[in-house]
Amino acid sequence: MGVPVVPSLGAAAIAGEVGSLSLGIATLVIAFFIYNFIQTRREYEEDKAFGQKHGCMRMETVLPSSWPFALDVLKKQYDALPSQRLLAFQSQYFDEIGPNMRLALFGQDGYLTIDPKNIEAILSTHFEDWGLGSRRPGLYPLLGEGIFTQDGRPWRHSREILRRQFGRIQYQNLKVFDEHINDLISGLSAADDGIVDLQPFFFKFTLATTTDLIFGEAVGTLGDDAQDTFANNFDYASMVSALRLRLADFHWLYKTKKFKASCEVVKQYAAHFVAQALKDRENNGQESASERYPFILDLYEDLKDPALVRDQLVHVLIAGRDTTACLMSWAIFLLIRHPEVLAKLRSQIDSVIPDGQEITRAFIAKIPFLKCVINETHRLYPQLPVNVRVAVKTTILPSGGGPDGQSPVLIRKGTGCGWSTYHMHRLASLYGPDVNDFVPERWENTDLERKVGFGFMPFHGGPRVCLGKDFALSEASYAILKIVQTFPNLRLPPQIEMEKTGQERQSLTIVVTSAEGSLVI
Repeated sequence: MGVPVVPSLGAAAIAGEVGSLSLGIATLVIAFFIYNFIQTRREYEEDKAFGQKHGCMRMETVLPSSWPFALDVLKKQYDALPSQRLLAFQSQYFDEIGPNMRLALFGQDGYLTIDPKNIEAILSTHFEDWGLGSRRPGLYPLLGEGIFTQDGRPWRHSREILRRQFGRIQYQNLKVFDEHINDLISGLSAADDGIVDLQPFFFKFTLATTTDLIFGEAVGTLGDDAQDTFANNFDYASMVSALRLRLADFHWLYKTKKFKASCEVVKQYAAHFVAQALKDRENNGQESASERYPFILDLYEDLKDPALVRDQLVHVLIAGRDTTACLMSWAIFLLIRHPEVLAKLRSQIDSVIPDGQEITRAFIAKIPFLKCVINETHRLYPQLPVNVRVAVKTTILPSGGGPDGQSPVLIRKGTGCGWSTYHMHRLASLYGPDVNDFVPERWENTDLERKVGFGFMPFHGGPRVCLGKDFALSEASYAILKIVQTFPNLRLPPQIEMEKTGQERQSLTIVVTSAEGSLVI
């Protein structure tokens, strides 16, 4: 006879424990989903009550799409890229739909706006309700820690220490630009008598002025090869960073070895000057070294970390070089296409500043038409053309809801909202029927800037308004004035075809530049 096998007490106990463990896990999973459902329901009810309190209505203007997850919208944008007229292509949406629209990208609602009231809410009146979202990880490999990658308390700290620096710079005279202006004029004078592209000269000029400001000496002092290496890697890293921004939460898809190497080169150059300043302080004392490296050493006194100082320098560099170079390039681009405007500006310059007279801030203030030209250039080609924020708490947009688009719109936590300063600056409701034309006279003897409010944002707005505004305007004004004064026969090459403003080919990275350069003879 066979002997029956009886399970041991140990095996039975193990089986019981496994069963209990499975039951426990199942209970936890069920409890999690129940909690999550209750929490989501409670948040929904709270958001609903918040919306009712503020009179919110659903935004009825919708960006049309026919593919699942609105992927056809992305494809159309991608298809428009080769023409280098993406911003002109996007104008059709705002022309046909209006200043506010909702889109359901990847199944989640997001919003686009060029409504000054909504942009003011995001940047100013409801500033604390919005964060950078995916911009931080998108830019972090190049920039590290600083004002363009931080929110909240870290951002306030970074902004305060940089504000002190720009406060000091604001009271310097224009002599700080003299050496670099002379190099710019010499370079242009030495160029061939044929067609010259001013755009690369402007980028080299602003690289020199900005590195001189923040590093204590221009990067060109390291030699032409080092300057070219730095500029080329900086350009490439900036271009890829812009692509990563457009990928939003999918920024991780674009992080190549070349990109990482370019970011490292930029950081090495900045770190070189930090190390040089600290060595100078060690060898010669704080007071002596601060005369040569005030920007770096003041940052180090606060941050106590060379890597954090390096990051702050790269933040200032990306803001100071590209934006001002683009302003100067677009200003000349527009002036030579409007010779009557150029003649008017030259006449005012000649009447205020005799040939050979030293240029000062006081003289520039007596040339109001120069400011009109710069304002109109900024209006047509703002150097941060598009931007985005993500709600960090449930909030509202004050306009765009309901059948008439005049009611507030409920924005739930985690919702993204993009805006286009470029297209807002082309609103006929703000600037009149000639909105697409270059008309500096619209800024003459008028309080237009006050009337449009957040409808004109050459230097961003709200608490994040550009700290280097005065430096940039002084630099650009001085350079434009000197070029107009030095080259009286500046004009558009006859073989260059005139296109309507905004229809020319553009390079869109973090900033917007002319893809054709700024060609003159």
